[in-house]
Formats: sequence, C-alpha cells, structure tokens
Amino acid sequence: MHLIFEKQQFVSRKKIVLQALMNKRTFTTFIVLLLALFTTAQAQVSGSVKYNRISPTELDIVFSLTPQSGWHVYSTGFAAGGPTRAEFGIDSKDGVELAGPLKPGPGEKTINDPIFEMQVKLFEGPCTFTQRVKLTASKYSLQGYLRYGACNDVNCLPPQTLNCKLEGTDGPGATAANVPNAATPTEAQTAKSSDQAAATPASGIESLAALTAAMPDSAQSMVSTADSVLGQTDSAALSSPLSADEIKTWWAPVTDQLKAFGEQSEYADASLFYIFLLGFLGGLLALFTPCVWPIIPMTVSFFLKRSNDRSKGIRDAITYGLAIIVIYVTLGLLITLIFGASALNDLSTNAVFNILFFLMLVVFAASFFGGFEITLPSKWSNAVDAKSEQTSGLLSIFLMAFTLALVSFSCTGPIIGFLLVEVSTGGGSILAPAIGMLGFAIALALPFTLFALFPAWLKSAPKSGGWMNTIKVVLGFIELAFALKFLSVADLAYGWHILDRETFLALWIVIFALMGIYLLGWLKFPHDDESRRTSVPRFFMALVSLAFAVYMIPGLWGAPCKAVSAFAPPMSTQDFVLGKSTVEPKFKDYEAGMRYAKQVGKPVMIDFTGFGCVNCRKMEMAVWQDAKVAQLLTDDYVLISLYVDDKTALPQRVSVKETDGTETVLRTVGDKWSYFQRTKFGANAQPFYVLLDNEGKPLSRSYSYDEDIDKYVNFLQQGLESYRN
Repeated sequence: MHLIFEKQQFVSRKKIVLQALMNKRTFTTFIVLLLALFTTAQAQVSGSVKYNRISPTELDIVFSLTPQSGWHVYSTGFAAGGPTRAEFGIDSKDGVELAGPLKPGPGEKTINDPIFEMQVKLFEGPCTFTQRVKLTASKYSLQGYLRYGACNDVNCLPPQTLNCKLEGTDGPGATAANVPNAATPTEAQTAKSSDQAAATPASGIESLAALTAAMPDSAQSMVSTADSVLGQTDSAALSSPLSADEIKTWWAPVTDQLKAFGEQSEYADASLFYIFLLGFLGGLLALFTPCVWPIIPMTVSFFLKRSNDRSKGIRDAITYGLAIIVIYVTLGLLITLIFGASALNDLSTNAVFNILFFLMLVVFAASFFGGFEITLPSKWSNAVDAKSEQTSGLLSIFLMAFTLALVSFSCTGPIIGFLLVEVSTGGGSILAPAIGMLGFAIALALPFTLFALFPAWLKSAPKSGGWMNTIKVVLGFIELAFALKFLSVADLAYGWHILDRETFLALWIVIFALMGIYLLGWLKFPHDDESRRTSVPRFFMALVSLAFAVYMIPGLWGAPCKAVSAFAPPMSTQDFVLGKSTVEPKFKDYEAGMRYAKQVGKPVMIDFTGFGCVNCRKMEMAVWQDAKVAQLLTDDYVLISLYVDDKTALPQRVSVKETDGTETVLRTVGDKWSYFQRTKFGANAQPFYVLLDNEGKPLSRSYSYDEDIDKYVNFLQQGLESYRN
C-alpha cells in the first residue's frame, strides 16, 4: 500500500484514498476493547459522628467521612505493613464493651498497591465505619476515636482522628429508652480523655514543653544516637536538658517565611504540559505513517484546485485542519464523560485492567510489525465519504476530516490507543485525555494548513516510500517495550515475581537491541522492501537504540539506570544488587537532631514521612537512591525523618490548641510530629521536605512530591548555599 498513491491517477482523490487504505483485513473487535478499557486527587476529608440505639444494651457509633474529589480513605481488613488502616481506639471507658470489630460500610474497593506489593482496601467517595458497643452497666461512658489514613495521587495526610463521646444512665437495669447526652462531635471537635477533663489545653510554650517532656528518654536518645551512629560528640552537651529558649526557637512557626520563598511548581500543571507534548509527539509520528503522509498533498491540492479563488482554498484547508482538531479533542472529552475522571484514575492500580492494557499494546505492536491491520469497518468510511459528496460548505469539510480519521485508523489507532492508555493511567487531571488529543490533533492538522499556505513546500516534501513503514515498525518496538510497564504493575500486585527488575531490564535490552538491528537492515518484517542499504538517518537511530540497550546492562546488577527508573519495577524486586547504597535518617527525633546539627555546624533537612505513605516510598526509591542526592543528604545535611503515623504511645496524652482555636488530643509520637508540622510549617501532607538552619528557620522553599532528580538536587544545593552564606 506504500506506493499505491503515486502509481495511480485518480478522478476522485478521496475515493482512491479509501480504496487504497481499505484493501486490508479488518480487526474491528479491537475498538470495543479500546473503549471498554478507558473507564482519570488536593483536598482533605470531612467527617461527622452519630449514635444509633440498636437494642436496650447495644449502640452503634457511626463515623461518616467524605473525601473531596481525588482523595481516597483507606478501609479496614487488609494486612499490616501498608497504608494506614481505619481503626477504632479508646481513651477511656466505663460500663461499655466493644461488640465486634470496626465495620466499613458499602462502596469499598480492593486494589493492588505496587509500592507496598499488597492488596489494600479503600473508599473513593463518602463512606461510613460502624463500631458496635455493648452496655454493661446502667451508667456508662466512652471516649474514643476513629483513626484513618487518606491519600491522593501526590500526597498523603498524616493519620487523622475523628473523636466520639458517649455517656448515659440508661444501660442495663435502667428504665430510659434513649441515650441522653450523646455527643455528636464533628471532625473539628475533639473530646478530652477522663484524666484531662478538668485541665485547660496547653498553648504556646506550655504545649511545646509538654510535648517535649512526653517524649521517652529524649536526652538519652540524643547521646546514644550520636555515639553509636555518628561517632564522637560532646555527649555532655547533648544530654543536658532542653531549655525553654531552645524549644521556643526550634518550634517557632515559620509559615510566612516559607511563603516568602515561593511555592513549589504545581505538579498537575507540569503533568498537563507533559501530556500535551506526548500527544503532539504522537501526532508527529502519525504524520509519517503510510496511512497519513500520502493523503496530505492530495488533500491540499484538492482544496486549492476545486476553487478558482486561492484564498477560499486556503480557508477550506485551514477549516479542514480545525475540523481534525475538533474531532480528536471531542474523542478525548467523550472518554472522560463516558467513564468519569475517578474511573480513569482507578485504572492506574487495577491489576486486571493493566493486564488488558499489556495485551492491547502487544496487539498494537504486532499490527505495526505487519502481522495484521487494525481497521474500522469499510462501510463506516464509505458512508461518511458519500455523505460528504452530497453536502457542501463547512459540513462537507468536516465530513472529509472525519473520513481521514476513519481511513487512517490502521496507523493512528495504535498511537491514539497508547496515548490514551498512558494519560488515563498516569494519575493526571480529568482533562488529560482531551489535552492529549489536542496535542495529537494539532500535530496532525498542522501540515494541511502549512502546505495550503505555502504550496511550494509540497515539491520539497519527502515522497512516500519504504521509510514510512520503518517508522511503523519502530513504533511497534516502542509499544512492545511500554506494554511491559503495564504487565509489571499486575505482576507486583499479584506477587507473581515473573517480571522482577532484572527480568524487565533484560527484556528491554533485547527489545532495543533488536530495534537497532532492524534499523541496520539485518532484520526484516512482512512489509519491508528487499533493499539492504542503510541510510544515514537509520544508522544514527540504530546507534542510539543499541547504545540505550548497552546503557541498561549494568542495571542487571543493581545500577540505578535513572533514564528508565520511572518504568522499571522497584529496586526491592531485584534479586542481586551489587554495592547497593541506601539513605537512612540520622535522627527520628526533632530536638535531638537539631541539637546535634548545631554542634557539628550542618543544616537540617526535615523529612515528614509515614510508614504507610505511598508517595514517600516513591521518593525514597526514585530520588534518594540517586548518587548525587545520597551524597548531599549523607555528607552535607543532618537528615531527620519524622513519622507522622508512628503509633508509639506518648507517656501521657497531651491536650493542645490548634491555630484555629480547636482542641486536639495527642496520643502518639506520630500525633506529636503531625501537630509539629501543622503549627510550625502550616502543612499537613506527606511527603514534605523542608531545610532549616540551626535556629529552626527555613533556608529555601519547601518541597513535596516530585520525582525530578535535578529539581531535588537544586533544592538541596540552594539550601546549602543559603546556610553557608
């Protein structure tokens, strides 16, 4: 089909294009699969509590949570060691016993988390958790709370608590039928435990001192950590009690100073720009395929010659290009409108759909290799073409553009399919499919407009030939490589271990080596001509492909291979790692780390993290393992990691005031660090990184989730320069 456009003369150019492109075997069932697959988080969670009397001796405490769009709340009933599960806790109780475990309401979803390599359960919309209690005395009281975790695609909140308070005198042996004095606190309200009921919540320096005093053996921790991990230090200086001035200085709020440095660039904006560029690149590649390139000069000539007015011909060609953009952007919007933004985002972690994506991309690759052609039914394009001949004006031009979309589908379909799969599973905006299609359509429509404006360029444009099939085959290799990315997600989810990191890299090495061999002319596919001459562009493309294959070889022994770290499975799946280095925090206590940093004269990086924080693990695997980042964190900074979900109980619960005047009960070490993050830095999500001097003042802007290594290195170097100056 490659040269048929040059060998035939035509009376109706559109019909000849249709005959040339439709003389293929059809693979129509694929379109059903494509549409079935596309079924795409900056807020917090609101909550409330209510109490339902079930029987004279039983009550239900019902916690209602409403996550805002893009956020999800983790449920109960999955293994420990992953994200924060929903749990019911008790501060005090009298005359009350728990009657069974905490039960989640309807709407729960089970997904496979590739970071923690386990199945987790979550809610993506309004949800309820019910704790049934049994009354054992006529007079009863209960103060408890629901603790839960919530995340979006970029950040995780520290474990949140929703407090409840029950008290009454209508238990067994009483005559009352209702529950008197049953409090219904909202998420913003907190109940004091019985041993604090008469106390006034601490504030200012009193709360800071209380929090520090509540940390177990803090002075001894400073000495033992410094001596055992960091070498010789002035133990006497480290073990001396913290003064009120030190606490006040180190805990002083710095929210305004952080804002003065400016905020981090919005990740979503960068993602949309990336998606647009990805779509534009896909459109450029589609241009140089056998199904599109030969149509361009014929279509432009048709518009210029069918009218004696050249300006009208140019307007028609421009309108034709705009119609192409409208058609493909409409396709992107329909994908989101039909399946919904949240459903598109679900696909990124759904193992079954990732397997289907893998199979679909393998089918696309086989099509580009020449195994078969993926086309739409010929009657569709024939009907549209016939309709365009019966009409005139703008409708006729639009129908011609729609005909192009149909007849070029065998080449553009796999590219569009790959693009939509990539943007739909990338955790981007709900507009991601439309933005991707906008980039694709602009690239596809651009030559029709340019050649209409400058028809002389047509004479110098490359002629149709075998080089277009080479582009198709190269795209086939690329789609085959990316198919493994989706299989890897399912493999991690189910724990098959058939595609661990070294296996993945071995397959990529073979794929890109074969692509280089193909470009050198040593490998042939069904649609390739018999010429064995290698052009200069093909030689350089082969050189790049083979060099990329060689670059990945050290990864088989644990080299980071940063260029593919976003696609390959995590390093934890690697069976053998030669010389593996990890970054570990020097301290997990803020005051101890600050005192040590002041003694050795180094700046501090505070890492607000969590054991169940998915994106924290991503940053540690993708960014901290970089040699430059690891060197800066180890040699130039004192790294302090504060785990906001650390469940180690404080020696005594501390009641403190938030900045908005509400009261909060701090029960665990994680509660303390979460409160510290809110009060000092005005932030409440993880991962969250901030660089401090020895007085607790910020050295640069804060940093959140962004796996750009160069940006992270720049963040650390800016802080180091500010400290030295």
